[in-house]
Amino acid sequence: MTPQQKALVQGTIPLLRSSGVALTSHFYQRMFQHNPELKHLFNQGQQGSGRQQQALAAAVLAYAENLDDPSVLLPVVERIAHKHVSLGIRAEHYGIVGKHLLASIQEVLGDAATPELIDAWAAAYGALAELFIGVESSLYHQATATSGGWSGWRPFRISKRVAESEVITSFYFEPLDGGPLPSFKPGQYVSLRLYVAELDLFQPRQYSLSDAPGQPYLRISVKREAASEQQPAGRVSNLLHDQYEEGQIVELSAPLGDFYLQEPGTSPVVLLSGGVGITPMVSILNHLVRSGSPRAIHFIHSARDGASHAFNAHLQAMAAKPGVTVRCFYDRLLPQDAGIQQAPFVLPHHLPEQPLDAEYYLCGPAPFMRHYLAELRQLGVPAANIHAEAFGSGGV
Repeated sequence: MTPQQKALVQGTIPLLRSSGVALTSHFYQRMFQHNPELKHLFNQGQQGSGRQQQALAAAVLAYAENLDDPSVLLPVVERIAHKHVSLGIRAEHYGIVGKHLLASIQEVLGDAATPELIDAWAAAYGALAELFIGVESSLYHQATATSGGWSGWRPFRISKRVAESEVITSFYFEPLDGGPLPSFKPGQYVSLRLYVAELDLFQPRQYSLSDAPGQPYLRISVKREAASEQQPAGRVSNLLHDQYEEGQIVELSAPLGDFYLQEPGTSPVVLLSGGVGITPMVSILNHLVRSGSPRAIHFIHSARDGASHAFNAHLQAMAAKPGVTVRCFYDRLLPQDAGIQQAPFVLPHHLPEQPLDAEYYLCGPAPFMRHYLAELRQLGVPAANIHAEAFGSGGV
């Protein structure tokens, strides 16, 4: 981009701050109207709630604000690229997106969208698209170069389903083709897609793998998302719980995600989870124990109550292993929850003797994440030692 083009794009920052969501809403509406075949790549629940429009508006603004040093955004680009690859987004999709984004800028800004401004945004978008395509091409290559790996969607049979609590069920998947499974990094996820009849669309969702790599199956553990005042019931999670039994077929992406156990290492590992955020933590825990890791493991979990607490018996069995400490806390105590402490817990009371030397992995709803990330920062834990994955609609 030329200095003049950068100045033109940065000149739209005030507008992006005030009307970015209006722009991205117009963009999605336009793209789906002209290219309806792309609807199956997008979570229509997040479209309906406006979360996807808000997320895209924030991303466009961040890019405009950091045009002089886009490297600041590389961690975010990597995280989004993993999700794009899990959804099957390809290089050719960027041309379609760019066409509709530039047309939306022109249509929303009206006379203010001069040819020079559109050319500047075209150059800016082209540079960003090139960055994403490069990162995603590398991820696609890694997925297919891995033994047992694949690109796109692969059919799997549900070999087993197990109720882990009143709201969380584990689904075990084995490849329909009988081929091998790839290894993955504990903490990563797969995308799953199901046909949703009421939308007449395939719908993708990301679910953390909830067991260690090296098994003859892939396992996810899904919370049934009930309707609330904030959001409607989860279409895919309820469909899985209500209609998908052992023997039925689903499609999965290869394992991906930039949240995973950092190896090798010798420092203590602290696994902090809230609600269904327990799933990647169980994968990490199982991997460390099964691989005979000498690292001390501190597993700290907060659940709504005993009825919704998944993997409770498994955690208690793991707590008997050398070097493993498990502590659980509930928001409310049911009669059968005797002996369990009530949440929220005071984090420093449950950390290793040298807390600044440990590695921390956090996964849970946004309020949980904000609270305990703030505690870790107050304790002085280095940012490089904190790894976070947020569930839910809010940011961290």
